[in-house]
Amino acid sequence: MPKRYKVLITGSNGMLGTDLWQELNGDYEILGLDISGSRVKGQGSRVNVVDITDKDKIRSLIYKIKPDIVLHTAAWTDVDGCELNREKAYEINYGGTENIARACKDADADLIYISTDFVFDGKKKSPYKETDLPNPLNVYAQTKLKGEEAVKNLVKKYFILRTSWLYGSNGKNFVDTILQIAEKKKVLKVVDDQIGSPTYAKDLAKAIHLLLDKAFVRSAERGVRSYGVYHVTNDGSVSWYEYAKEILKLSGSKTKVIPISSEELNRPAKRPAMSVLDNSKFKKFCDYRMRSWKDALREYLIEGKQSLN
Repeated sequence: MPKRYKVLITGSNGMLGTDLWQELNGDYEILGLDISGSRVKGQGSRVNVVDITDKDKIRSLIYKIKPDIVLHTAAWTDVDGCELNREKAYEINYGGTENIARACKDADADLIYISTDFVFDGKKKSPYKETDLPNPLNVYAQTKLKGEEAVKNLVKKYFILRTSWLYGSNGKNFVDTILQIAEKKKVLKVVDDQIGSPTYAKDLAKAIHLLLDKAFVRSAERGVRSYGVYHVTNDGSVSWYEYAKEILKLSGSKTKVIPISSEELNRPAKRPAMSVLDNSKFKKFCDYRMRSWKDALREYLIEGKQSLN
């Protein structure tokens, strides 16, 4: 009988953490770690209330649980908030990740760290590969890149998964924000000079499930795992402006969208103009291609309507 791996999900109440719990539960023994208590049906006492910035508690908990794999999704993802509170951003995204990495090293656990497309500066004209040099433009991206470095420096057995423009049913996201504003306004202004790949958290959770199966379950007999950095997003790319238009079209809204520049929007944190990621390494390793962002968005909106009925 194959081994049933024990997986600890940090940020288990978050957008991706919740979808990962639902996706992996059954095939893996799942435990959670979050700054707040359990709020997802079926989690019960399996969620440990711990702040990732508390080094001693993190080390003690992970050493006690002894997970085979830690899925580190916990982060402060408010890009403008990070820009305005640099110290807090570094404490959570870098310091918290360093705490997790040290604990994984001590407990001999594999670590999977979720990172971001924003580690790149957006000057490249084609999708970014894992071998391209990062050059973050804002504090959020700087802290996530420092988290990557902590993982690489402290843990031998790791996967770093960079994703982009994440949305899902268990957290604040662009899709829901556009729909909410469209209910109150007849005209929306959205930037058209930033291009990326919207990624459905549910699809990313499925991709991570496939990665775990490939790297741990199916590779157990060979004892070989292709550790390293991987890019994982839904297929295709779009500007925020065209993305907003598609959201409103699929939802049946009559609200008009007007394109503006990032300079006009004038947000605290600078964003990369082009942060599309090349997923070919992940496709080859898992023999799996993520579906298009349009197909994923359509499913998300359909499921949202069903939940309201």
